[in-house]
Amino acid sequence: MAEIVLTTENFEEKVLKADKPVLVDFWATWCMPCRMMAPMIAQIAEENADTLYVGKVDVDEQSELAARYRISSIPCLIAFKNGQEAARTVGVQDKATLMKTLGL
Repeated sequence: MAEIVLTTENFEEKVLKADKPVLVDFWATWCMPCRMMAPMIAQIAEENADTLYVGKVDVDEQSELAARYRISSIPCLIAFKNGQEAARTVGVQDKATLMKTLGL
C-alpha cells in the first residue's frame, strides 16, 4: 500500500482512529535529508502493508499539524499506536535503527 498523504482534515481518521500502528513522516520538499529518507519510508510502507500504515505530512502545507506535534526539526518520524504517540525519531536514520527505535 502506498503512503497516505495526511492533512488536518484526515489526520484523526487515518492516524488517531487507525486499526493498526501508523508511522507518520513529517517532511518538506526542500529538505534534503527528508528526500534521502523518502525511498526507505516508501519501502517500509510496502513491506509492512499488512501490519502498518505509513503517512506523510508536508510541514509547509500542514503547519497546524506540525505545530500540534511540536515538530521543530525534520525529518521527524512518529509512531502512533492506538491513537497515541508511541515513539519519535528526528534526523536521518538507517532502516534497522528506525524500525527498532520506533518499535515497529
